[in-house]
Amino acid sequence: MFPIKDSVHSRSVPVMTRALIFVNALVFFFELMLPHGIDQLFYLFGVVPARFTHPDWAAYVGFPAHSYWTLLTHQFLHGGWLHIILNMWTLWIFGDNVEDRMGPVRFAIFYLTCGTVAALTQVLANPDSTVPSVGASGAIAGVLGAYLLFFPTARLIVLFPIFFFPLFFEVPAIFYLVLWFFSQLFSGTLALAGPQHVGGIAFWAHIGGFVSGMLLCGLFVRRRRQAQPDEYGLEWGWDPRRR
Repeated sequence: MFPIKDSVHSRSVPVMTRALIFVNALVFFFELMLPHGIDQLFYLFGVVPARFTHPDWAAYVGFPAHSYWTLLTHQFLHGGWLHIILNMWTLWIFGDNVEDRMGPVRFAIFYLTCGTVAALTQVLANPDSTVPSVGASGAIAGVLGAYLLFFPTARLIVLFPIFFFPLFFEVPAIFYLVLWFFSQLFSGTLALAGPQHVGGIAFWAHIGGFVSGMLLCGLFVRRRRQAQPDEYGLEWGWDPRRR
């Protein structure tokens, strides 16, 4: 299932969500200008688990010492058109509403924090890997975890392709997000049992990002000042659009 639209309307312009999408797109087009140096870019700025768990090996192959910026920079790299399109579309669908609850600055910090936790989860799950992990999916998984808690009764229009025929239907957000999480958990467990049977997807980064999003989102919620009827008027104070 692929989400097309949700039922929650943002009450403010999602400045940071748009900015994150723009920066990711800008970095991706820079990648396209380096067709012969893309592997080196991924190794330098992506998350290579063995770089953190085997420092002697990292020093031997030439990784900079004591450099942890890749926990942030990997979130803005993508491995292809489908990778970035799926990630940015998901961020567009769910990010505006979560940002609306947090505000732009808090949302940016929350987003990057979830992406960092997601990367560390992947390192712990596969510490000996020398393959770089890139993409915003761990951070976006954190946004999905926050969305689950903030808007459990929301509705999603999703696309479910049957052979070559697209089928559109509506599902509760809680159903879609819980199903997505357990699909990642199943795939991540399968990857631990035998990595050769799954693709190059960082499932444990998704799991870590999602769980961290659920655990941390309450710390970033913007506290709105309660309106007083005698100050702004009874109708304004009870206007449901202001809640």
